[in-house]
Amino acid sequence: MKKNTTERRLFRYALSNKKTINIGLVCLLIAVVLELAGPLIAARIIDHHILGIESTWYEVENQTDKTVQYNGKTYIRADEIASDKAVLGEASILQIGKHFYFSEAVLPLDGSRTYEDGTIKVDSPQGAEEAAGTRLSAGELYDFFRPQFQPIIILLIVYAALLFIAAIFQFWKTFLLQQASNKIVRTMRNDIFAHTQRVPINYYVDRPAGTIVARITNDTEAIRDLYERVLATFVTSFVYMGGIFVAMFILNAKLAAICLLVIPIFWAWMKVYKYFGTKYNKVVRKTVSEINGSINESIQGMPIIQAFNREKETEKEFEVLNKRNFIYQRKLMKLSALTSHNLVTVLRNLAFVAFIWYFGGAAVTGGSIVTVGVLYAFVDYLNRLFNPMTDAVNQLPLLEQARVAASRVFQLLDEKGEGVDLEAKREKNRGEIAFKDVSFAYNEKDYVLKNLSFEVESGQTAAFVGHTGSGKSSIMNLLFRFYDHQKGIITIDGVDTKDMSRQQVRSSMGIVLQDPFLFTGTILTNVTMNNPDISREIAIKALQAVGAEQFISKLPKQYDEPVKEGGATLSMGERQLVSFARALAFNPSILILDEATANIDTETEAIIQRALEVLKEGRTTLVIAHRLSTIMHADQIFVLDHGEILEKGNHHSLLKKQGQYYQMFLMQQSGIKQSAG
Repeated sequence: MKKNTTERRLFRYALSNKKTINIGLVCLLIAVVLELAGPLIAARIIDHHILGIESTWYEVENQTDKTVQYNGKTYIRADEIASDKAVLGEASILQIGKHFYFSEAVLPLDGSRTYEDGTIKVDSPQGAEEAAGTRLSAGELYDFFRPQFQPIIILLIVYAALLFIAAIFQFWKTFLLQQASNKIVRTMRNDIFAHTQRVPINYYVDRPAGTIVARITNDTEAIRDLYERVLATFVTSFVYMGGIFVAMFILNAKLAAICLLVIPIFWAWMKVYKYFGTKYNKVVRKTVSEINGSINESIQGMPIIQAFNREKETEKEFEVLNKRNFIYQRKLMKLSALTSHNLVTVLRNLAFVAFIWYFGGAAVTGGSIVTVGVLYAFVDYLNRLFNPMTDAVNQLPLLEQARVAASRVFQLLDEKGEGVDLEAKREKNRGEIAFKDVSFAYNEKDYVLKNLSFEVESGQTAAFVGHTGSGKSSIMNLLFRFYDHQKGIITIDGVDTKDMSRQQVRSSMGIVLQDPFLFTGTILTNVTMNNPDISREIAIKALQAVGAEQFISKLPKQYDEPVKEGGATLSMGERQLVSFARALAFNPSILILDEATANIDTETEAIIQRALEVLKEGRTTLVIAHRLSTIMHADQIFVLDHGEILEKGNHHSLLKKQGQYYQMFLMQQSGIKQSAG
């Protein structure tokens, strides 16, 4: 199945708000039509109402609001006379130099003109003609202009009204498109964050947290710019350019056809930018992601960096990434400098050269030249044509950044996720666990668990001991279905865990880790995890049951005491007690303790051990332990070595065997005596 392109998937996200976008585009189209009507109105004012005085005039008998009195006669412009109006005579008004002249003869309106000794001479393509003429005074000229004042004022009012209405539609266009953009990016961020919770655990094992954070924050921010600024600008620009070309063709088809040459140039130019921009931006986005990962790692490991005087080395490692980012950002700047405003200016100037050449050639050959109003409107449209082009070109860097960022986001979304079935809850189970010939490898080849079989009955405590890499944590990972085993069967209450959703399996389990993790919030919210089924009273009882009341009572806000990231304001033992209370509040059937007392000092260990007894009561408990003293009362102890069970039994039976467990116990006892001595 062929994968969808990045552009297609971005478009699909846009369709989620198509109603808002469509309304915004309608507002844009209306605004463009209203704004582009301006030059046409200006051309009408110039050609018809201002320069229209230079025309053939007819002598008529009756006066109207469109007639002019001159030398005791009444005249009306040829284009304003009614078809049934009687004509008593004809005359012409021509502009020669800075002055206007009146002649009682009909003279050509095109061609070169001169006035000498009361005679007007016109040399037109049809031939030379001359007639007597009189120069109009300022007052007489004003009289001829008077009938045009009212229509000019009306057209100017219409022009201003159109601009005002266009501004209203522009506001709604901007508001609606940006609103849609924010909704789209909100949806995308929700999708990617939700997907990070469906992606298998091994995805996070192979990648630094900072690089994943960069995709959710930095990359989606670049996509937000795409929807909010880039696409809005491109759509606006293309609509404007389309409208301008339509208006140009209405004015003069030949000139508009010449201007169409900028489109293939613009297209080729975008292709070139896309090729190089994508290549450079891929490096930039990847480097920024690595920089985030490096910063995240350095902040978390700052005590180690300072303790081992690694400041300079860490700075050098960071500078390698920072320098790479600088180099490729500079390449992008060069590319933008070559293909942005400078190139638009060149195209604009070439268009004006072609424009001047066209009119110059027409003037030299004596061909027809467009009117001044059309000339003004065309120059106005030509200027307007390059403004949206400049806007679009200036967004090309952001466009390529967003495309590369989107490809990285979709790459994460394409990672195979696991189904989430939060609604499907199993009834509280008995907690009987069985592994039958289970084999598991993280890389599908090197097995860390080999044909493992054991059973733990409901309410029993089973402990797993062994050297590092023996497979203790892998057993817990399989039981929680963080990973799935390749061979064998794991059952809870006789039901294969693979026949249940991951959420169903985990709904009956609780876990306490060696290094307990607390979230930003309060002590209570870290116990309830904002689960509506766990009330404040249940959470407080859980904290009291594990003995956390002893330190909570000394806090200023007690149960509502703020907890910072990772629980940095609490000691290790205090954090562990809160994590015990969390597990107790969720009331699991199966409890997993992963080195829960490994990092606890001996004074705190007594409190923790009492909390553990409360926590284990009535539950099936699996314990991973290094301190054998903490598992002496376990019902079963499994000694692991390279993924296999070497020994199993209780504490006393394993000591009698004098095997691997016995040797481990002797080593720890001698270590305790030496530390005590």
